[in-house]
Amino acid sequence: MIFVSRHSGAGRRFAVPGTSVWRVAAGKQAAAVARGRTPARLALGLLAGAAVATTLAVPGSALASASSSPVVGHVYVNDNTAGTNTIGAFDRHADGSLTPLAGSPFAAGGAGTGTGLASQGALQVARHGRFLIAVDAGSSQVSVLRIGYDGSLSVVSVVWSGGDEPVSVAVHHGLVYVANAGAGAANFTGFRLGWSGQLYPVPGSTVALPASSQPGDVLFNRDGSKLAGTLVGTSQIDSFTVGWNGLLTAAPGSPFAAQGLGPFGSEFSPASPGQLFVSNAHNGAGLGTVSAFADAPDGTLSSIGNSPVADDQTAPCWVEISHNGRFLFTVNTGSGTISSYSITPDGALTLLGSTAVSASGGVGAVDARLSPDGRYLYVDESRIAAIGAFAVNGGQLTELASSPTSLPPGATPAGMVVTGG
Repeated sequence: MIFVSRHSGAGRRFAVPGTSVWRVAAGKQAAAVARGRTPARLALGLLAGAAVATTLAVPGSALASASSSPVVGHVYVNDNTAGTNTIGAFDRHADGSLTPLAGSPFAAGGAGTGTGLASQGALQVARHGRFLIAVDAGSSQVSVLRIGYDGSLSVVSVVWSGGDEPVSVAVHHGLVYVANAGAGAANFTGFRLGWSGQLYPVPGSTVALPASSQPGDVLFNRDGSKLAGTLVGTSQIDSFTVGWNGLLTAAPGSPFAAQGLGPFGSEFSPASPGQLFVSNAHNGAGLGTVSAFADAPDGTLSSIGNSPVADDQTAPCWVEISHNGRFLFTVNTGSGTISSYSITPDGALTLLGSTAVSASGGVGAVDARLSPDGRYLYVDESRIAAIGAFAVNGGQLTELASSPTSLPPGATPAGMVVTGG
């Protein structure tokens, strides 16, 4: 199998032993710390996280294809379920179809909120594909789960997130940063991930944020020298350089004004670590844009080309970039589409068009992640608690006949990881 993480060096691949028939026993769930939910967020965030009570049945075509198409990896989703949080797990087949993994969903270790997190990156893979790191927003905790050879999950450790209501995680090798969005303790806080899966706070790493900032994403660039965070509530982008000790130094002039309202999803180019792309979600109906920035050695952000570039859709939120850095995809939560852009070597964007997400008009679709080989794009469809699957040909997307595949009952998905070949 091959595992890829956008935050541990996008496009880097690590070989691990092949699939085995044995299963790792589920670890004992750590006790959740009951914490209050912060006041409701913007309507967009609530729409993105709303899930209907009735879940879809797995299409017959998906079950049929699973019998003839081998398992090449897995898809994991942070269900963000109310009370005990869980991780939905799926076998991923060579033809792109998904089937639920035996034993799924797996207890995450903390508590979810049962409503949308309005964030990107709530679930990440770490340590060469050995662990998942998940936010437990309902209990202000972060969980580490071990990935078994058969894809099953077991809890290794659960720690306080360092603030209130964690919504996003960034990982580079053993350094982990968490974005806490709760108005009472909004911040970025750092941890070290031990080889056994334990998280240890980095002393002096916490960067306090204004109560109104509502961070939406935190992420490292490919080489781990930079960290960025989108502040949805104040329409700003935080930019930092990362020291050898794991501490952050704010770039001169940070936080920077975004090029639109509600900067949301973000991604550093896997091919060019000095290029940062950010979606602007709250400009209004049909007015969504995506921005391209050059990230200087000191972390200063400057606009690239004709940025921002319109996508003619509503609420572009979640962002994913092809592993070769040539194409960008953004999920338009308000209009039920996925926009595709081409990226020039210098980072300039050109809109190629938009692809409809078929089920329920696609409204409410959230996180999107590419398979490690770049052939398939998987999308959380939070409104119907399902995962959509699309074949990728350059910047062109085609939804699979087997799509969508249902998530566990009660899931309000936030964050996705795709593993395998």
